[in-house]
Parts: sequence; C-alpha cells; structure tokens
Amino acid sequence: MSAPGTDPSGDRAEDRAEPADVLVVGAGPTGLLLAGDLAAAGVRVTLLERRAHADANLTRAFAVHARSLEVLDARGLGDELVTLGRTAPVVGVFGRLELHLHRLRSRYPFVLITPQYNTERLLERRALAAGVRIVRGAEVVALRRRAGAVEADTAGAGTFRAAYLVGCDGVRSAVRRLTGIGFPGRSVLRSVMLADVRLKELPTEAVTTNANRYGFASLVPFGDGWYRAIGWIAGDDRPDDAPVEPEELAGLLRRVLGSDHGLHEPRWISRFHTDERQAVRYRDGRVLLAGDAAHVHSPAGGMGMNTGLQDAANLGWKLAAVVQGRAGEPLLDSYQRERYPVGRQTLRISGAITRGVLSAPRSSAVRRLRDLALPAVSRLSSLTALGESRLSGIGVSYPAPRGSHRLTGQRVPDLRLAGGRRLYEVLRDGRFVLVTRGRPVPGTPWLNVAAPAGELRTTLLVRPDGHIAWAADEPDPGALRGELQRWPVLG
Repeated sequence: MSAPGTDPSGDRAEDRAEPADVLVVGAGPTGLLLAGDLAAAGVRVTLLERRAHADANLTRAFAVHARSLEVLDARGLGDELVTLGRTAPVVGVFGRLELHLHRLRSRYPFVLITPQYNTERLLERRALAAGVRIVRGAEVVALRRRAGAVEADTAGAGTFRAAYLVGCDGVRSAVRRLTGIGFPGRSVLRSVMLADVRLKELPTEAVTTNANRYGFASLVPFGDGWYRAIGWIAGDDRPDDAPVEPEELAGLLRRVLGSDHGLHEPRWISRFHTDERQAVRYRDGRVLLAGDAAHVHSPAGGMGMNTGLQDAANLGWKLAAVVQGRAGEPLLDSYQRERYPVGRQTLRISGAITRGVLSAPRSSAVRRLRDLALPAVSRLSSLTALGESRLSGIGVSYPAPRGSHRLTGQRVPDLRLAGGRRLYEVLRDGRFVLVTRGRPVPGTPWLNVAAPAGELRTTLLVRPDGHIAWAADEPDPGALRGELQRWPVLG
C-alpha cells in the first residue's frame, strides 16, 4: 500500500488503498486506450505515469492509419480526431512510389496527419470518464510477484498492487526490464535530426518527404502553425548528444526537398537514433507488454503508435474477460499468438522502407531510372493494394483454427446494419456482436445481436476488437446456439 501523503494527481494515499484489478504503466496512446477499455468493461484500473505532467506539445507520432481510426471509431472517437488533423489519401514511399489509400474499403480511406497529443487528449478524456485513476509522477522502480497479484513500487507515489500489470511504458520500458524479458535487435539509423519549426513558405502536401543521395527529409504539420522537421544526412552517424544547428537542418532540406521553406524559430531541436527490436514474449504470467514496450522500429511508414493502439484493442477485452472470470488464462495466451506476428511484420515493413531510403542511388543515371520505374510500379494495382492494406493495418488478420470458415480471424469492415446503424457504432459498448438475419438467439450481457441491412448471407460473430471470431454460411439455429455456447466469454 502507499505511504501516507498525496501524489501529483491529488489523490490521497488512503484513497488508493483498495487494490486495482489491473495496473497499466505508461499514459501514452497505448496505455490510455487499454486503460479506457478495461474501465469501460467494469474493471478497476490504475494508470501509472512516470511524467509528473502531461506534455502539451510533446509528440512523436503524426500518422493515424485507417485501421487505428476504425479502432477509435469503435470507441466514439474516430470522427472527432479526424477534425483535428489533415487527411492524406495518397502517400509517397521511396520518393515517387505512391500508395493510394483512397482505395481502401474503410470509413477512413486515408492516413490522418495529426500530432500524437491530439490522440492522447481524446483517449485520456475517455479513460477518465470511464473511471480510470491516473497517477502521475509514478516511476516504476521494482516489481514483485505475489500469489494471484503483482506489486509495483514507484519513486514518488508509493506501492500499488493488482491482479495483472501491463507495461505500455515505451522503448525503455521499466516493466520489460524488471520482468527480465529480452528485447533483441539492433540500431538501424543514427543521427536523425528533429526540430519543431515555423515555415515562411507552407508546403502544399500534407506530408512533404523525399530521399536522394544527400539523405532524406520530411516536413509534417502540427496544425497550429508549427512543423516537425526530420532529416538525416547520408552517412552521418554522430551520437544523439551531438549539437544540431538550424542551418545544418535547413541546408539538408534544400538539398533533399529543393527548399527549406523559410525554416525559422526552432523551439526544439535534437538528434535521435532508431532501433529495430521486439520483445521475445509479450506475456510473463501476470505481466504483459504492449506498444513500444513490446516492439520498436524506425518511424518510416508511421506505424509505431498505430501498432500499439491495435495491441491494446486486442488485449483489452481479453484481459477484462479473464479478470471478471468469464474466461480462463489461455485467452491471454492468444494475445501473444495474434499480436507477436503483427509486430514482426511491422518491423519488416518499416525496415524495408528505411533501407529503401538509405539505399537511394547516388548515380544520376540510376536515379533517373528509379524515378521512371516507381510511378509504373504505383500503377500495378495488385502490388500497391498489398502495400496499402499492410501499411494501413486494414489487412491484418489473425490465425484461424483448422477447418474454420475462411473469414475467421479477419478484420470486419464497417457493415451497415438494420435500423440505420453501423457495426462500429454497435461495437462501442465493448461486447461481441452477432450479425445474423432474424433473431435466433437472445443477446446476453456480453453479446449484441444485429441484422445486416444489405445482402450479407454469412452469419458473423464479431469480437470487440472488430475481428471475426466465427462465421458460417446460413447456419441452422441449433448449430448457432452450439457455437455460442463454446464462448463462455459472452457471459
């Protein structure tokens, strides 16, 4: 239990005496989404955050892909977040190779460009409304396993106890380190320059980016007049603490983008390096990992925050069911089984984009050949459609049991339902949804039943994370009831 006194959140220690069901460590997007999902399901959640105050202008991620927007839509936040950013239906990769996201079968056929803090603000508002207790200034320094529980000692906020603990505390995760989970991998790129700047000449594109023999550079808008400038000089491997002069970055922008766009007034400038690493396992008993604590890669493709949000969406309903006794421990093992391959694929995709940038041809003749070839590749619809589905997250599916329906494990698009509703609106209460004609079975506390509005003939049992748990072509009522009885998680 906590020592007497108060913590930076203003909660008295005696108010925290009752243990939580779940401790979530890290109040970034992954931790906030997970904590909000658990609390909305009736689970007692305490969210521990090392930082004493939320950083209003801190942002690492800018891209919110289509699948993440669908995840947020299933929580009533997707459309609101879109109003806070700028949509990009076409994105460039390797300079002139284009992915046409407007072809995605999604309510959100684009990538949304918005600072990470906008996503965090919406998720924090939802988490607090659901009853999550957020304790700031609580840096986890020790973990102990007890019978049926995990205890976490913090520097500055005392000791907390819960049945489960989830580390969402980033690439330098204290939870991962204290649990002893390996994080193998390697550094990919050193001496990447970052700065928050103003521009006298505004770019016309939502994201301005290019790579050539000099290196690569990008300009991404915050939406409030500030831009994030990112750049790397080919061959530069200076350490993170090497100073950065604004003119060095501006010169790179001129060589790579053709203009520095009148870069001025940097309010923050630094260097960083990127790694490719993945935790050897996402679960160790009652301790689990999600987001950057479980996987980290280069920012190429903007997939980091998105993969973490989808980790949380996968884990939340499972952990709630186990805590509440509606499912056994094996359900938590499916989190590792389903999300580990997705994390590995994300590393491969971002790594391929990074290596494509790093291998930008130095010969002018080869560069001209590349510039002619890439637009032609963009017109190969089968190839670019694969890239679009993987980058956006729309194409992520989970392994299905042998002999199951071909749709099992796939992500479900936002189906139109009878009564003018949408599937992702019905998913907002965190239940499974049975999409079937007629009402052959009653709903339960954890199952909604809905009829499709169109010609859908396949009966679908949709998980709370929007993936198909079970499907059948026109099953008889007896077979359907038998299948539902195999899911005690439905209550």
